[in-house]
Amino acid sequence: MIKLCRISLAVSFALASHAGQSQILIAERNLSFNAADEAAHAALEQCRKNGFRVTVTVLDRYGRTRVVLHDDGASPHTIENSLRKTYTALTFRQPSGDAGKRFTANPAGTGFLSLQNVTTIEGGLPILAGTEVVGSIGISGAPSGDRDALCAQAGIDRIAKGLSGS
Repeated sequence: MIKLCRISLAVSFALASHAGQSQILIAERNLSFNAADEAAHAALEQCRKNGFRVTVTVLDRYGRTRVVLHDDGASPHTIENSLRKTYTALTFRQPSGDAGKRFTANPAGTGFLSLQNVTTIEGGLPILAGTEVVGSIGISGAPSGDRDALCAQAGIDRIAKGLSGS
């Protein structure tokens, strides 16, 4: 009994010392509204230059919608599709088209497609500060996903300088 008591005390002290060292608060970088707005407008501007009427959606690192721009003449379904593209890019931390290729190349990967807001369609890009995903941008409405992605990249390029800061 005494041996069991000593073991219990040793475990308790080990757990207590570990709990004292655990981190209570964390600081994470996130995309500001101003950066999201600037990226969205730059992406929309690029799509318009190319003759496309699109919807642009920007999410922050937590998947919260920061900006949605639905251009005149853009189809109604582009609102949902741009969200799905940007959500896929954010949650899988890679362009939505790359995630789609990965899902469809492996039959076991197609299960991801049953998740809400996930798509295989190109046009969503993660927004990175170094290697850290701080948000994402997705576009729908150009004739193809690769053209949506080019516009999304223009949005990221507009705010790139601010993403390199700490």
